Amino acid sequence: MIVPMSESSQHPSPAAAGLPVFADVERAAKRIAPHATRTPVLRSRGIDALAGATLSFKCENFQRVGAFKFRGACNAVWSLSDETAARGVVTHSSGNHGAALALAARTRGIPVHVVVPENAVKTKLAAIEAYGAKLHFCAPTIAAREAAAAKVQAETGAELVHPYADARVIAGQGTAALELLSEVGELDALIAPIGGGGLIGGSAIAAKALQSGIEVYAAEPTGAADAYESLRRGARFTDIVADTVCDGLRGLLGEINFALLRHHDIRVLPVDDAHTIAAQRLVFERMKIVIEPSSAIALAAILAHPEIFRGRRVGVIFSGGNVDLDRLPWQAP
Repeated sequence: MIVPMSESSQHPSPAAAGLPVFADVERAAKRIAPHATRTPVLRSRGIDALAGATLSFKCENFQRVGAFKFRGACNAVWSLSDETAARGVVTHSSGNHGAALALAARTRGIPVHVVVPENAVKTKLAAIEAYGAKLHFCAPTIAAREAAAAKVQAETGAELVHPYADARVIAGQGTAALELLSEVGELDALIAPIGGGGLIGGSAIAAKALQSGIEVYAAEPTGAADAYESLRRGARFTDIVADTVCDGLRGLLGEINFALLRHHDIRVLPVDDAHTIAAQRLVFERMKIVIEPSSAIALAAILAHPEIFRGRRVGVIFSGGNVDLDRLPWQAP
């Protein structure tokens, strides 16, 4: 299904379109500072040599709940009025955002409901429950997740905090790029994974505000390439059933996220799962850190497109490190 945009909305200003802007990212950074971890930026000479580029990895696998998602969830929760917060929050998530919202809600002492697909990674479900959320299971489709979340919202009065199509969440996610650029200085390019588009949208807001000439890229699984198709067609493409090892990137690109892709001229690079798995293993071997496939895809895109990144200074956001160590993708089943 293709969802067209009107002529007047092709390239509206961020303010006119109701999109988050850099001031929102700056406010988010102050709001979440007491709760979120300032994650490290790591380098690898060996991987630089393979890529032919100078890579700076923002390691959100060391963030609370093991993923960048805590930034956006925390900003959303602490943006709420006391009256709204008292009713609790609800979301749908394959894992990382659910855990992030559960922890963020716990920092404020409010109820939290998380709708999860039946095929979610067990370690991620365990984390969500450990942070105190009430789980609601549904079929593993975006439509089922949205419907179940709406039902819970109607029954409880909880505030919906969408995993990615929420301005508060997007602004919070942008704080990772804000930290990265403030630490490493001038970069030629920035790349992050894309699923629903919250991380890349927030990253582009921060990056373009701090360094107007920086180029921003999004790495997307070929088995869930709705963002690539949306940009190629010039209209939001929703007729897709995700099939990828990157479980965190199966979300459907949101409307606000599509608008941010277009406004900030973000280029989407589709990546095969085989390249992503190879990149994940490379990071395990060379950098000695745990990242999930949804993180590794950013490095995979760089290695698959040397003509774009060779000789350049590139910021890479590793989005998370929540994996089932008994089912690593390069191991035989």
